[in-house]
Amino acid sequence: MRYTRKIADQGSAAMRKWAGAVALLLSLGIAAPAQAEEPTATVTEVQVTGQAAQRFNLVVLGDGYTVAEQPKFFADVERHVSTLWSLEPFKSYRSYFNVYAVSIASPESGVDCDPALDAPRRDTPLDMGFWGGCNPQSVQRLLTVDDVAAQRYADLVPGTTPANRQILALGNSTTYGGAGGTYATASGGNALSALISPHELGHSLGGLDDEYDYYARNVPGGAYEGGEPDSIHHTLLTEQQMRAQHAKWWRWLGEPSESGGTIGRFEGGLYSQTGVWRPSRHSMMKTLGYAFDQVGRERMTQRIAAKVPLIAGGTPAGTIGADRVVWVRPMHPVSHRLDVTWRLDGRKLSGREAVDLRRAHVRPGRHTLTATVTDPTSFVRDPAVRPTATRTWTVDTAVVTPPAGGPAVVASTPTSRPVGGHDVVYVETGEPTGSIPQVVWMLNGRFAGTGTDYALNVARGTHTLTATTGGTTLTWTVDATGPLTTAELPPGPVHHGSFTMRLKSPDGMPEFRVDGDGWHKYFGWPTDPNAPYVFTALGTDIDGLAYGNLGEGGLTVSPFAERKPGYGKHRIEYRSIDAAGNVGPTKSVTVTLLP
Repeated sequence: MRYTRKIADQGSAAMRKWAGAVALLLSLGIAAPAQAEEPTATVTEVQVTGQAAQRFNLVVLGDGYTVAEQPKFFADVERHVSTLWSLEPFKSYRSYFNVYAVSIASPESGVDCDPALDAPRRDTPLDMGFWGGCNPQSVQRLLTVDDVAAQRYADLVPGTTPANRQILALGNSTTYGGAGGTYATASGGNALSALISPHELGHSLGGLDDEYDYYARNVPGGAYEGGEPDSIHHTLLTEQQMRAQHAKWWRWLGEPSESGGTIGRFEGGLYSQTGVWRPSRHSMMKTLGYAFDQVGRERMTQRIAAKVPLIAGGTPAGTIGADRVVWVRPMHPVSHRLDVTWRLDGRKLSGREAVDLRRAHVRPGRHTLTATVTDPTSFVRDPAVRPTATRTWTVDTAVVTPPAGGPAVVASTPTSRPVGGHDVVYVETGEPTGSIPQVVWMLNGRFAGTGTDYALNVARGTHTLTATTGGTTLTWTVDATGPLTTAELPPGPVHHGSFTMRLKSPDGMPEFRVDGDGWHKYFGWPTDPNAPYVFTALGTDIDGLAYGNLGEGGLTVSPFAERKPGYGKHRIEYRSIDAAGNVGPTKSVTVTLLP
């Protein structure tokens, strides 16, 4: 759900209450007591890949977690962040992110109006509450946060600003809920809560809209009224019109959807059942558990890349001599390399992070040197939004460059945790003006190549990767062992009425798909994360949605949606993704459901 809660500049609800009480006491001539100190907070680095000014900083705040419940908060943070890294494009661009957890000792446990409007109000630092902050005109699942308080606690993370960070506030609750707007919120302990976060980040970071065909659950949305939506993933146009006008998601039409099915035109969205269309039958912005489809994934890739400098360092722009090495420092996605193109007066030069102008045969005078960094990702098809950055220098042959060196290594892929079997690992050397240092890579003790990065493509198992430059050697453990998944199902291939499935993976996040549809994250059961998932012909109605549906429309559908019962034979595939990004082996089982 997309929502932005606005609070007056005078501060949080607690601060306003304090100010009102002080004013009353002073009017009565009574001295006001000293203001109670705010709850203490601690900043913990969950993942740091670079300086805050050169990264997109995800700041996770906890509300309603007492001192004794801080371990619970960190467990919730780990689950939410691990889920992000298993979903694209977060998985490919996790190296663009720093993640910080701000743990705040709450005076009371829980959040306001949980689960009902008559539930007690809790004394918590961020004043989080369901029902849009205890508003009877709102809906239960809308979990809001005091914006001013959230900003104040996020400011505790050094180097972060509203421009380079995204706040995610987790409320200590097992009730389903969240919101997306200026900040994203989610309940920390609900079975589905780790899937709420990426959906809400789709709103907050991507500017994506809900694809629901309802606003209040169990209440069908009406007909869409209005003109062509501003939303990039909603339209009134037909497929033929999109192609003819080069409009909306015309570049993706006909492609197999990352969330299952085919990119096309499906009716319903923006809380309306009819009169407006979306790209996929189901995607993350419609149904939690599925991936972003290509349209949403392209927007999220664009927005993530826009939060970091694609050229993160190197030789400053300006006038330089022709007697030197010139450097750029591109960002380093986990899954691929960025392209770097050098041109001198329009003539292409060979080189990647650096070019040696002494080998470029520069004629006397002044010239223009450019380095263009482009992200070649297949996630983006619109050239207007492809991540690109350029740095320009004036090369003057009359300028003499003083010699400069630098440390052997200034940055690298972190060595503190294993890397995946298909990651791109990098090393950034110093930037000497007279030479380009060589980086030598060794894989399991054997020479693997040279260059500032190395694209892994190794067999399953554990490996050792090293990079040596200037007498310094860095070592990584390569974890290419895909996590195993076990499935617990009732005995026999034939079941009557319903059947259950429990997936387990000791070091990965399980997911499954039915009859070749989109991969869906396994979360247990909405009412109990420890309970198995239940499949029925039309799904089980829980809080206004039908889960475990084997009929048309996907695993989670609105109960009012018309669909045929899913009796008959079904093929269920399952696998897991681990923290290093490895995808484990896929297994499958065939079951038959009878009335």
